[in-house]
Amino acid sequence: MKIEKTIKLFINGQFARSESGRTYPVNDNYARVCQASKKDFRNSVDAAKSGEKSWSSKSAYNRSQIIYRMAEMCEGKRDQFVSLFKTTLSASDKKANEMVDEGISSFVYYAGFCDKYSQTIGSVNPVSGPFHNFTTPESVGVVALIDSDEFNFGATVDRICSILVGGNSVIALLGPTLPAVLAPLSEVFATSDLPAGVVNLLTGHLEELAEVIASHREVRSISYQNESKKFYETVREKSVDNMKRIVPNHKELKSLENILSFVEYKTVWHPIGV
Repeated sequence: MKIEKTIKLFINGQFARSESGRTYPVNDNYARVCQASKKDFRNSVDAAKSGEKSWSSKSAYNRSQIIYRMAEMCEGKRDQFVSLFKTTLSASDKKANEMVDEGISSFVYYAGFCDKYSQTIGSVNPVSGPFHNFTTPESVGVVALIDSDEFNFGATVDRICSILVGGNSVIALLGPTLPAVLAPLSEVFATSDLPAGVVNLLTGHLEELAEVIASHREVRSISYQNESKKFYETVREKSVDNMKRIVPNHKELKSLENILSFVEYKTVWHPIGV
């Protein structure tokens, strides 16, 4: 007898069913995944706000250690990821392992940048007068990620990690091609010393959630990596009133530019010689 899997959402460090109780089948009935509702998204925002305070207050080196730990946990779950990719995507054993390698590579890349990107883009500014003037980056806050319809494990990890590096929290709406990846991926985050609420993973339908994502005032930025131009325009229109930053498709993976898309710049004037 085959026991059908039901894959839960990952909110505030816990595995939660949708408050609506809805599920839908995916990948030729490989599993059923929870269909996130607007309330589920709002719950995720509350969790992400709390998580961001804890995450952004950690030292850059500590954030680096935790993201590197994600790479270790991903390697530990290699067999689970490989089995998922082979079963649901009909990938060969070699291709499935390459996909896992790409995800691990993204974790390691961004782990290395946590305590280096601020030195790369920060500056001491020349000013006239008895002042020391310098610019440093700081986190944006809660970021919503609308992932691509085309499944790419390495790209999904890249998009999540590029948000985390700067001290932000993230709510990711996974794409429809392989939402079942939520199960092992959320376990990676849950076992990596990551504070609860920093990463929240949802599965559901973009047409239902696009407006609430764009209009929620506690969401400071949206990483829009989906191919739908229709929903991109919806997100842009609904986010005007709350002045969200909309980051369109990343042109490259594993790039400093992806990190800089989710930081603010703070300039400080400090008097000297007085």
